[in-house]
Amino acid sequence: MRRWSGKKGELMRRKIIAGNWKMNLNYREAEILVKDILKRVGGIQDVEIVLCPTFTSLYSVHEMLRGTSVMLGAQNMHWEKKGAYTGEISANMLLTLGCQFVILGHSERRTFFHETDENVARKVRSALGSGLIPIVCVGETRAEREGGVTEKVVESQVRGAFAGLKPEEFKDTVLAYEPVWAIGTGLNATAEQAQAVHGYIRNLLSELFGEKTAESVRIQYGGSMKPSNARELLTQPDIDGGLIGGASLEAESFEGIIRAAQ
Repeated sequence: MRRWSGKKGELMRRKIIAGNWKMNLNYREAEILVKDILKRVGGIQDVEIVLCPTFTSLYSVHEMLRGTSVMLGAQNMHWEKKGAYTGEISANMLLTLGCQFVILGHSERRTFFHETDENVARKVRSALGSGLIPIVCVGETRAEREGGVTEKVVESQVRGAFAGLKPEEFKDTVLAYEPVWAIGTGLNATAEQAQAVHGYIRNLLSELFGEKTAESVRIQYGGSMKPSNARELLTQPDIDGGLIGGASLEAESFEGIIRAAQ
């Protein structure tokens, strides 16, 4: 479903564009946006499109996506299947709402809700064990980049999130490199900066899970991607898509990024 053969039979990674709506749009507003998005890109098959609305909009968005190629994702989940965890939601609950993906370890979760690599690892294992595809976020702050420790930070997060996983367990995971300093700031990594970190992550995955698995796993860029810079970013050899924040709340902008991915 997520890969196809190129003209010479080589393994290709299908681009994946996911819209993270964060804490925006009630379910009525969400329905209006979904209708516009489907009108623009609902028939596209060569790019995997994922919408990640708030929990309160998951059901209504799922109903609108029935019969289309656009997929549904959630923005977070708990690692336990059920229990006394007020305000939380489990993987199985997301599956019953039609979710196929779930974003885990987003920098806003790490910053505002103090999620640790251990927390993220528990969620990753729970998601994979339940049949959800995790989109696992890693990335450095501005201070860490300026301090020259980007690779050290990213490596620690990758190793922490996937600790103990076997290649066959990990293979369907999606990663998102999101430089924290470029999220919602209007700043973005240059294509060269982004590619350098994506390439580093892929080499690290090769070390952890083997070259074949590393070459098949998709790594998104998630830091102020928009139509004006999407094509340059998405043509880099190790950038396989985008985790889109603000631009995914505007159907025209989201379409522009998806068209660039084609």
